Amino acid sequence: MHTWNSIKRVAVRGTLAFALAAVVTDAAAAQIGGRLRGAVGRVTGGRLSVDQLVGGDHPITTSLPDARWAVDSLDNFTPREAKRSMMQLQRTPNGGFVLQPGYYELHNQSYCLKAGTHGPGGGDGYIFAPPKGPAEDAVMTIVRNSVNHPEISQSDIQTLLWAIIARAKFEDLSPQHKAVASRLLTPRQLTSLNRSALDLIPGDEMGALMDRVPGPVRQVVQAEAQLRNLLADPTASFSQLEAAAVLTGAVGLGPGSRAVPAGRWSLHPDGYYIRYLPSSYTNTVVQIWVPQGSPAVGKEYDPATHIAVPGNTARQRLIQSGRPYGNH
Repeated sequence: MHTWNSIKRVAVRGTLAFALAAVVTDAAAAQIGGRLRGAVGRVTGGRLSVDQLVGGDHPITTSLPDARWAVDSLDNFTPREAKRSMMQLQRTPNGGFVLQPGYYELHNQSYCLKAGTHGPGGGDGYIFAPPKGPAEDAVMTIVRNSVNHPEISQSDIQTLLWAIIARAKFEDLSPQHKAVASRLLTPRQLTSLNRSALDLIPGDEMGALMDRVPGPVRQVVQAEAQLRNLLADPTASFSQLEAAAVLTGAVGLGPGSRAVPAGRWSLHPDGYYIRYLPSSYTNTVVQIWVPQGSPAVGKEYDPATHIAVPGNTARQRLIQSGRPYGNH
């Protein structure tokens, strides 16, 4: 029989081991940010604020240093309990699940929260981190409310999330997407998102900037600019948005990456274990293990508070949802 105290002692060792890696990753991010600030100053003479493009004002800032709950010591571990569908658990108004002891699985819809990066693949693993950033409330609201609106397609929900992370003007969205936004967000949230949106950057100015921005950052900034342009075009299709946001082809390791094997467990602060097995950015198999005696019993698993962060920073962050994928 698994006991909470014995498992927790093993987990703490893996959590502490990640602390040093987080410091290294922070240093790499700071180095890139410094190079980018210099590049913008040389190109634009200060007309563009680099913080507006890639800095602290970015709508969702969750990154690998925020994923502090990996449990390296449980790699290759499978709970002894029989695996059950998470859909058997009691649901919450947030579209979440009331946890009970056992081993559970849900194949859910997931969503890309970082344009200009690659989807899952190559055996890279993912770790739990919470949503952070100025738009965290709006992003979680969209994902939570989507559970009670099965008539809204996954592509429409993803479009709204891309509009947020690209800082597009919601007033420029198509009538269809404006209607979807009004069903999933409050008027206050819509006003706040519009206030923080960016104007379209002229092509010559953006081109000059891109020539001097480091590669990994350039891909993200360029993808967000393309999304803003497409979202303002009423004739643009979802496939065009996807092509701008989701990179294809070979992918190397991004700055500050960490070796994380597929299927690594994270120990959530509420006391349950969780791992993410994405098939693509659109769908992820989520497994949760609640040991006997865990303080997680009776608590809520709210998928909208879970971002699966890849060990390879060149891949996409994936927010989870309580909506089953396909017929699962």
